[in-house]
Amino acid sequence: MSSKDEHMEDKEEQQNENERGPLSILKDSVDHNTQVLINVRNNKKLLGRVRAYDRHCNMVLENVKEMWTEVPKAGKGKKKAKPINKDRFISKMFLRGDSVILVLKNPLGAPPQTV
Repeated sequence: MSSKDEHMEDKEEQQNENERGPLSILKDSVDHNTQVLINVRNNKKLLGRVRAYDRHCNMVLENVKEMWTEVPKAGKGKKKAKPINKDRFISKMFLRGDSVILVLKNPLGAPPQTV
């Protein structure tokens, strides 16, 4: 078997893995323009649409809502402060794959947007 044939088999195997394996969630999001919810290592959540990804889970995301909680510092003699939910909008971002913990498919059932 030539190296060209082996290369073609590797490409077919990788494509099958994208359609059936764990990366199929990202492929579906790209193909159908649906939202995913991503937990990242800094304890923040990203809700957005995947434009592109690779096997390392590096992603280009659009229309991202980044969400996190902050606990304000309590002054002297005060009770422990309650956590505050915060968020911000990011129109386009690159997310490095080593910070990804969890990816959920279309968590709120939001309909896909047309491009």
